[in-house]
Amino acid sequence: MSTEDAVAPALAEEIAEYYGRDREDARLRTGAGRLEFWRTQDVLRRLLPPAPARILDVGGGSGVHAEWLAADGHDVELLDPVPRHVERAAGLPGVRARHGDARALDAPDASVDVVLLLGPLYHLPERPDRVRALAEARRVVRPGGLVVAATINRFAPLHDNLSTGLYFDAGHRPQIEAAVGDGRMRPTGGPKSLFTTAYFHDPGDVPTEFTDAGLTPHGQYGLEGAAWLMGGIDSWLDDAERRPLVLAAMRQTESVPSLLGISGHVLTSGTRP
Repeated sequence: MSTEDAVAPALAEEIAEYYGRDREDARLRTGAGRLEFWRTQDVLRRLLPPAPARILDVGGGSGVHAEWLAADGHDVELLDPVPRHVERAAGLPGVRARHGDARALDAPDASVDVVLLLGPLYHLPERPDRVRALAEARRVVRPGGLVVAATINRFAPLHDNLSTGLYFDAGHRPQIEAAVGDGRMRPTGGPKSLFTTAYFHDPGDVPTEFTDAGLTPHGQYGLEGAAWLMGGIDSWLDDAERRPLVLAAMRQTESVPSLLGISGHVLTSGTRP
């Protein structure tokens, strides 16, 4: 696919409405969401080439990760389909931001060193769309360049809502059980809606999607491990002495295949041959 014949599909209305509430920025900067943020940062800093690398942050939201990547000395361009996200990200030092869709990237072939897909795959319920997004990443990254994608794990809604107690609410449980069954989160549109339209992966399925898109998968990294389900995680992250221990502990199990599904999120890395 070339940039000339790539037509960006429309973002699903309910997804646009969900992220238009502008809550994602705070989610990763406060509370338990900081574990996902810091672990993503930890893994990426080990995978990325030395600065200055040219990075395309696709579906980069409000720029939570683009901000520190630019501060690390990388050349960062962010694409996102949500206008409020683009507006926020454009105000960050060293970050260029514009509207874009992961399935039809307005970028030249082999033009960047790294493509990050830290959100798009779990809002593409249909497998052909996910493979298309990965194929677009392959197209725009240079040969040998890095592609890293985030996915939400199949049992994350079950684990999360058991932890919070919402699983025991008869109004919420059908959504959770349905997502466990086929990986699809279907929003109800009412106060009982837990999330927006989403797809939750079996971690073992992601490398196959990479391969089908023409990428060579290299590794998988569970971000939160079991720590996100343990009581007291907020206070651990608040404690300057405990926080590094928590992050180091998660590194010990991050790529153990039998433990990948415990994390809420997994990063999968690969390269363009």
